[in-house]
Amino acid sequence: MSNFEIGLWSFPLLLVLIFLRIPIGLAMLGVGFLGTYLVNGTTVMMMSQLKHLVYGTFSNYSFSIIPLFLLMGQFATLGGMSAALFKAAENWLGHRKGGVAMSAVGACAGFGAICGSSLATAATMGQVALPELRRYGYSGRLATGALAAGGTLGILIPPSVILVLYAILTEQNIAKLFVAAFIPGILAAIGYMICISIYVRLYPESSGARERMPYRERLRALGPVIPVLGIFLLVVGGIYGGIFTPTEAAAVGAACTGLLAVATGGLTLKTTGDAILATASSTGMIFLIVLGAAFFNSFLALTQVPQHSAEWVGAQGFSPWLVLTAVLLLYLVFGCVMDSLSMVLLTVPIFYPIMSALDFGMSPADFGLWFGILVLMVVEVGLITPPVGMNLFVINSMAKDIPIADTFRGTLPFVITDIIRITILALFPSITLVAVWAIY
Repeated sequence: MSNFEIGLWSFPLLLVLIFLRIPIGLAMLGVGFLGTYLVNGTTVMMMSQLKHLVYGTFSNYSFSIIPLFLLMGQFATLGGMSAALFKAAENWLGHRKGGVAMSAVGACAGFGAICGSSLATAATMGQVALPELRRYGYSGRLATGALAAGGTLGILIPPSVILVLYAILTEQNIAKLFVAAFIPGILAAIGYMICISIYVRLYPESSGARERMPYRERLRALGPVIPVLGIFLLVVGGIYGGIFTPTEAAAVGAACTGLLAVATGGLTLKTTGDAILATASSTGMIFLIVLGAAFFNSFLALTQVPQHSAEWVGAQGFSPWLVLTAVLLLYLVFGCVMDSLSMVLLTVPIFYPIMSALDFGMSPADFGLWFGILVLMVVEVGLITPPVGMNLFVINSMAKDIPIADTFRGTLPFVITDIIRITILALFPSITLVAVWAIY
């Protein structure tokens, strides 16, 4: 068996291990070790990788941004920022048809701007918004579907942990990726709100009514949101303005969010320890997957699967748009059986060389940004598609009286909205890139 064939057989083996519920990081690590042994016929290179690849991966300074953004999200939760965002959005939108669900989506967008994690956004906003949605008579299907979909905004609206990993894998500029994600993130939030508006008109019994709040109450509710807006402008504005590097901005954001949590009384000695432990646990999980992907991709490099795949696609003369469509469809399929982080770490080193060799009529730098946002959006869909849509299980665990099948059905309109948005942004790259062109 040739090295290339060994590389190809590694993929079905990896999928079998995933279906057997082996943690994806360990599965990739094991397949990478086994594949390296089969290619070299010795354990010497495997032992060498343990020494060099681990250090070479995690000595990358850019990885420090991940625990900082996760800690920022923990402090934001303790500071009551999620509740403040939801209350402000509810006061302004709650009286409209489907307004409380729209408020939940808007609050998810705001919280995602200071969190960077989809699961954290879904879990935090679910605790705040789900009781209110049930209180005002929203169906379990719409309530859980809207919150699961809204949670995906945590990885789309910058800052985003997934974008940081994509930037490291493809050697892209993190700051420019954050800029490129801003307009698609806003469009996603607006699309979800339009989806809710249409849904409650088709199924009026799925939502209840809430009284209109006077403007005095609406303006008062904006007060607690001002610090959140200030932190977002400081972090993202500092990155865009060249004042901070993304890593420095993450540190500044974590510090400011922590101070705000202290001021509100949410951050104590006990909760500080809990926040640090939760951040360490999430970081360890992410880094295990990163390590597994590094070993697996190192093995693939030995077999030259990415290079041969890129050469084969180029030799077939396929239309670049046809190849892009096929890749995005594969991501949608993978999203049904893999989590978003693993999907990016596993597939980007394979797909990116293939796609970057094709001519889409734009510079390599612009293509890297545009393709990264498309990948992020299709990965986002995977968070709300069964059977492994993690946001679905996070939200459903908070609403145990709602069958998981209803939560699945509740997300279908939002998945359709996502596919429409992905199609538009794929056909019109300038929508994604215009902010980058304006700033840089």
